[in-house]
Amino acid sequence: MTAPTAAVAAWLRRRVPATPQERDAALWSFAYFFALLAGYYVLRPLRDQMGIAGGVKNLPWLFTATFISLLMAQPLYGALVARLPRAKFIPIVYHFFAANLIVFWLLLTLDIEQVIVARVFFVWLSVFSLFAVAVFWSFMADLFTAEQGKRLFGFIGAGGTAGALLGPIITFCLSKPLGPVNLLIAAAVFLEAAVFCVCRIERTAQTPTDQARQQRRVGGSAFAGLSELISHPYLLGVAGWVSLLSFGATIAYFAQANLVSAAIHGAAARTRWFAGIDLAVNLLSLATQVLATAKFLKRFGTGMAASALPAVYVIGFAALAIAPSLAVVWILQVAQRTMNFAIANPARQLFFTVMGREEKYKAKNMIDVVVYRGSDALYGWMYDSLQALGLKLGAIALCALPVAAGWIALSTALGRTQERRARAMTDSGALK
Repeated sequence: MTAPTAAVAAWLRRRVPATPQERDAALWSFAYFFALLAGYYVLRPLRDQMGIAGGVKNLPWLFTATFISLLMAQPLYGALVARLPRAKFIPIVYHFFAANLIVFWLLLTLDIEQVIVARVFFVWLSVFSLFAVAVFWSFMADLFTAEQGKRLFGFIGAGGTAGALLGPIITFCLSKPLGPVNLLIAAAVFLEAAVFCVCRIERTAQTPTDQARQQRRVGGSAFAGLSELISHPYLLGVAGWVSLLSFGATIAYFAQANLVSAAIHGAAARTRWFAGIDLAVNLLSLATQVLATAKFLKRFGTGMAASALPAVYVIGFAALAIAPSLAVVWILQVAQRTMNFAIANPARQLFFTVMGREEKYKAKNMIDVVVYRGSDALYGWMYDSLQALGLKLGAIALCALPVAAGWIALSTALGRTQERRARAMTDSGALK
């Protein structure tokens, strides 16, 4: 081993909170999430620009179209999960999305119905962002235990943040010389890199139990996720948490869209503004995930970590109610997304480490995808209706304050339940 290689290996041993048996899987999971979010964040500023270009008034319709698309896609995903082992169905999902990107690139390059294609792309990317990330975290919850997740999910999440940092840099620097359309090819390459990482993770399965799990079908029916969700109070609570996550994000997103539409003109200026937010969020998130996430989860527990995000929204909505300006919404977007990625999202993923395999892949996907985007559509129309009634942004933010406060209470309750289930699994010897 050369001196530079030995130095890198020593640095990884210090920084990765993993045992020697866990380290390979953790590093490949880091790389997997890096590639996945790098591809997505290359595309995100393009989606936001397309949404505004199509008219802010059309956003509720686009959110509704996204929800309908997810309702149609969910049974197909459920059937795929039921019939194939994870080592096969996970690569199939990402190959499918990469092929979609090539189709979009052809349509936009050939200038075929650009307005329609742009709207379809907005919906498609909204579907992709949830499906792709939900599949990733289902895999992580299946691969690692609750105790491992507390140590490793922050580090693994940092891989996604590093990729999310690279994505907007690519868009920021290359959208002019290459043209936005050609960035679709770069995103497709990142997705194929993610598939390679999945294959490497499966080869480094840590235990004979996990080696058997990767080749075993999850089983059940294509619609099992819905029945599990309805019949399980804990899952209903997690679904409520995710719906409230959508509530906060939707209010912030519509506030941003309206203020940007009024204050910033031109596609290039808006794209760069959105990319600038992404850059700030990802720099702050990466630093927090590397230095603080694991310590925070260990010190304060899942409930406190999950409560941190609604606490940010309480402060942010109060600030918007007092001063509904572009500067305030910029700070709110950076703060809430940083807190979500660095602290609240690892806690949310820990909620699922104490569930069964079918719940991890089917009910989790139902919650993360259908419930989330259904909530997007609902709260998008709600925001539109409040505006139609004559409420301004400050008043809407004021109405959102008590909802965010209730979200804190739900987070605390879910955290207590998750910790109790994790202790019960440890005591009964049910850890993976």
